[in-house]
Amino acid sequence: MSQVILFNKPFHVLSQFTDREQPDNPRATLADFLDAPSFRPAGRLDYDSEGLLVLTRDGKAQQRLAHPRHQQWKTYWVQVEGDIDDGACARLCSGVELKDGMTRPAKAGRIPPPDIWTRDPPIRQRKTVKDSWLSLSITEGRNRQVRRMTAAVGYPTLRLIRVGVGPWELGRLQPGEHRYDHLR
Repeated sequence: MSQVILFNKPFHVLSQFTDREQPDNPRATLADFLDAPSFRPAGRLDYDSEGLLVLTRDGKAQQRLAHPRHQQWKTYWVQVEGDIDDGACARLCSGVELKDGMTRPAKAGRIPPPDIWTRDPPIRQRKTVKDSWLSLSITEGRNRQVRRMTAAVGYPTLRLIRVGVGPWELGRLQPGEHRYDHLR
């Protein structure tokens, strides 16, 4: 059975081991947290997103986890600007129209603010604008898809944390921490 690494990717860390775009002024990468030269991320998580990243050395497993045709559920906790309502959640569940086409149906619902780590730098606070949280699960992985989906229903994303990929959950891993598991 193949081994995987479950890693809690901090905010402003690349989902790769080197920064090819800025070699003279490199950003933080997985190599700053992990010594796992034969492992590769199964999918990616944007530089300004946080949470669960699954790494494997099994190329077939990497493809099975990352490619949309395999419809692996990925779950996110999303802090949005505004007090998200049931109608917006229903639209997310039905799929929303983006510039690159209609999204697949999702699972979405309001959640209370989760008990999580403080982000550095913190999310901007506006005294006159509420924010709220939702859990959103998708089976696709388009570029910045969750952010574009919440914006399409009128609630821009402030913070995005992936908490589940397929059978794995982030659990109590803190930013920069990892644990080993096996392919399921």
